[in-house]
Amino acid sequence: MNTAETETATPARFRYATQAPAPAALSPAPRPKRPRENRRRIAALLAATLLAAFLIWCATSAFGQAAGTPSALSAQGALTLAVFAVAIWLWIFSPVGDTYVALGAALVLVLMGVLPEDQLFSSLGEDTIWLLLAAFVIAAGITATGLATRAAAYIVAGARSPRQLVHLTTGVLVATAFAVPSTSGRAALAIPVFIALARALQERRRVVLALSLVFPSVILLSAVASYLGAGAHLITSQILTASGYEGFSFAGWLLYGLPLAFVSSHLCAELVLWLFTRPGDRRLPLAVGIEQLQEHSPVPLTGPLTVGQSRAALLICAVVVLWCTEPLHHLHPAIVALLGSLLVASPGFGSVGLAKALKAVPWSMLIFMAATLTLGTALVGTGAAQWLALSVLGPVDGLGAAAPWVFTVLVVVMSAAAHLVIQSRSARSAVLIPLVVSLAPGLGVNAVAIAFASTAAAGFCHTLTSSAKPVNLFSDIEGVETYKPADLLRLSTVLAPVMVALVLVFALWIWPAMGMPLFL
Repeated sequence: MNTAETETATPARFRYATQAPAPAALSPAPRPKRPRENRRRIAALLAATLLAAFLIWCATSAFGQAAGTPSALSAQGALTLAVFAVAIWLWIFSPVGDTYVALGAALVLVLMGVLPEDQLFSSLGEDTIWLLLAAFVIAAGITATGLATRAAAYIVAGARSPRQLVHLTTGVLVATAFAVPSTSGRAALAIPVFIALARALQERRRVVLALSLVFPSVILLSAVASYLGAGAHLITSQILTASGYEGFSFAGWLLYGLPLAFVSSHLCAELVLWLFTRPGDRRLPLAVGIEQLQEHSPVPLTGPLTVGQSRAALLICAVVVLWCTEPLHHLHPAIVALLGSLLVASPGFGSVGLAKALKAVPWSMLIFMAATLTLGTALVGTGAAQWLALSVLGPVDGLGAAAPWVFTVLVVVMSAAAHLVIQSRSARSAVLIPLVVSLAPGLGVNAVAIAFASTAAAGFCHTLTSSAKPVNLFSDIEGVETYKPADLLRLSTVLAPVMVALVLVFALWIWPAMGMPLFL
């Protein structure tokens, strides 16, 4: 940060004539710009140049070709693409918040007549928004009881080796995908458990490093297990519905997502052990008792469950069962969540007041989701997504019988790599899913299956500390030494191709065997 120098009262026109220049040693040298800042500025300028070229291309396509031709882009489609492209540039390079950019982009589309006002306002009333809102209230009630921390500590305390500890921790983190509806919320919930483990194992530095990588990595990869695991899942389902396809239910997402979450999370845990611990570290027994964890945990970990904890466990089990059995009772998942939120905040039964629980809801995230849903719907409704998909990925159609396979590989690779430029998982889905859904049927690919594969691949976002909030949260914990950027790069170099291959295996063979074919 630059500091202003204190000036004397000498008039400016006489200053240099009457004052001797300050010695070089006393003159504050200007701070050199850091290489990272320079690289970011250069990248922003290059991206701005590409953005300008893209806008010119859209304008030429919209106004330079005859309407009705297959390659023509409507004026509304061109406007939508222009606004969307500017929003992406701002998401990547601007310090302005993601929610502000998304809401501003949606408002611009309304003012330009591309979207009706009702569509912007109704996006905040979507059932997915209410479902997520109620789920956050339920999560606040469960967190207030300390049930999640106690259950996690009790499970990991049974580990007798680093491998057991890492895989038990992984299992607990996968389960939290059904209790807390956001990766950042799960990370905040898991940090006290990690701190207690890290302090109990402070003599085992490499084991602590491995744990610090396992926690955020598994939180991100296991989110695909639950429909509520990430806002991107709800956006994907809504865009599919807006495009005329059947969206996902809680049970449907669970059926296809949980096996991938389980396999990818435990595979990642094993990779972390292999990369960051030595054979001697893995062979040396552990003896982490519940008493040691209690010394570093503010939550009581022993004794019988409190009344609030018992009620919270009963409530979350009932809510998840009702979500999974929707075809039997026909209660909408949002209604079930709202009933659960009223119970968890009720004066006699609940563990948290409704006003306090609502304060814990990330309203900025909900508004961001509503705005990106509006943008995604605009891309589909104006035909912009179909035109862009045909323009960019259309050449794949010329590959004949290999086109569906090549398209699938490209989509999965692009989805996994997108976190390098767009940090928000929801924003990545808002960008990619409309394009994928528009092009898939023409190539003989099931739009629902490829949209699910794209969203699953987007769960890989481990490369940089800025790539995802859980990675950022665990990179800087006071009093505990965790990983450095070089450790993340080392992990992602191995994990990225493994995740791409794993998603492709599920998309091409496992999900079709479970009832979701990839090719038409």
